[in-house]
This record gives sequence, C-alpha cells and structure tokens, in this order.
Amino acid sequence: MFNSRNLLSGKRKYLFGLILLSFICVIYVYADFSSENSDDFDFARREVLLRRIGHEILLQSGDSISRVLPVKKIAKNEYLISFENKITFQPDSLVNTTQRLLAKDPLTSDYIVNVLNCDNSSVAYGYAISKNKRDDVVPCRGRKQPVACYMIKIKFKPTGINIVKNGYLLGGLSFLAFVGFIIFRYAQPRKTLPENQHTDMFTLGSVLFDAKNRKLIINGNTIELTGTEARLLLIFALSPNETIERSRLQKEIWEDEGVIVGRSLDMFISKLRKKLEFDPNIKIVVIRGKGYKLEINA
Repeated sequence: MFNSRNLLSGKRKYLFGLILLSFICVIYVYADFSSENSDDFDFARREVLLRRIGHEILLQSGDSISRVLPVKKIAKNEYLISFENKITFQPDSLVNTTQRLLAKDPLTSDYIVNVLNCDNSSVAYGYAISKNKRDDVVPCRGRKQPVACYMIKIKFKPTGINIVKNGYLLGGLSFLAFVGFIIFRYAQPRKTLPENQHTDMFTLGSVLFDAKNRKLIINGNTIELTGTEARLLLIFALSPNETIERSRLQKEIWEDEGVIVGRSLDMFISKLRKKLEFDPNIKIVVIRGKGYKLEINA
C-alpha cells in the first residue's frame, strides 16, 4: 500500500512537471509571436541598408549598370550580399561604407564582414567592427583586391530585441529547473554507445589513429598531430566515406573565431593530407559546394 502511494505520488509529480513545461513553452511561443511583428520593420530596414551597401560597392568598382542580387538571410543574424557581375573593391572603402550605413541601423552594434570567393566560399578579405572601437579588427587596409566574383557575408551580434526576448523568459528558469529535475529522475537511461565509440583508437586503412594521444601510427612509425589536426581527423574518423559539410567543421572546431575560419580549415586539411599520404587508400577529397570526405578504399 505504501509503495502504491509513492508510485502514485511520483506519477503526479511527473505529470505536474510536464504541465509546467507545456505552460512555459506556450509562454515562449506567445512571446516570440507577439514580438515578431514589431521586429519585421527593423529587420526589413536592415536589409535595405545592406542593399545600399552593395549598390555603393558596385559604384566604387566602376559599375553603374549591373544589379545587386537579392540579399539573402542565411541565418538568424547573418546576411549575404551578392552581385550580378564580377567586381573589385578597396578594403578601406568597404570598411568605411559599411560603418557609415550600418550606423543607421538601431539593432547593430558589433558585426563581422567576410568577403567570400564565389567558387569555393574561401575568405578573400574580412574584418570585425565593435561598439568599442578599440576592439575593431581591420587588417590589410590599402590593398586593392583583384576583379573576381565575390559575395559579402555580414554576421551581426545579437543585441537589442533579442536580449529583451531572452530577459522576458528568465522568469521561467525556476520552473525549468524543477521540470528538468523531474524529467531527469524519471527519464529512461541513455542507450550505450557502440563499442567503437568508446575507444580512442581508429583504424583508417593501414593507418592507426590514436585520437587521445594525437598520433598516427603508420608501419611502426609515429607521426604527431596538433590538437586541431586531431579534432579535425576525429570528425572524419567517426564518419568515414561520408560527406562532412564545411560549415559543420568550422562550427565544431573554430566556432566564434572570426575571419580566420575559412583559411584555417583549408590549411589544416592540407596538413592532414600530407600526413596521410603514406597510405594511397586514404584520401581527404573535396566535395564541391558541400565540404569534405575521408575516402577509405578497402
């Protein structure tokens, strides 16, 4: 009888936790929906400013005829400006133009600008602007860039409205903590990982990869890996013969590292290729427009 009451009490707590979680989710959806309409105008104005940036860059490139293509919103605070024809640009003019026009955006404080090559999305030029001018990072000013197909990616730091939204939901943290405790207590145990997920040793063709100690063992010879090389190869080793998106590699290894991300990835891919070249059956190949694949031939 005593056990039955405890069981009933536990079920009631579990049900109560689920009700609270549902209530908080409803509040979140309502808050997000209510603020969406007020956000639309400010974000639409931002897109107009971005088109204006593209227009002025075309004029600075000596092109007064071709079009700025529609501005694409590729993430919540990330936009892409592209052009109909090839252009050239002066870094100083690009920096000055974006600062002057984005100063009119009430939602903008800090942002990162990357100029990408159209063919492979590598970073041709980039800089970071901060509300605190001492934190600005603007390299290589005064070097005019060659005529090529470029895209301009601008990533904004979430501010203003997004912070207000987050603050609005902080009052529900105590409820979330309670619900989390209830769910954690009654949740089913996680499934065990496959055996090869517990080991730090991977067999890649004739190469033995020691992820923990950052080493490659090839025909009895040991090749040391840097920490970044080991993390990068581990991602490939966990998904051999599968395409790994470039954006995933950048996010997992260099998240929030700024403008050096694109070039760093290419550099470390090149270093790994050289260290794996002793086995012709192992190759890191480029999947155009997607990313990379670790090909292992049997």
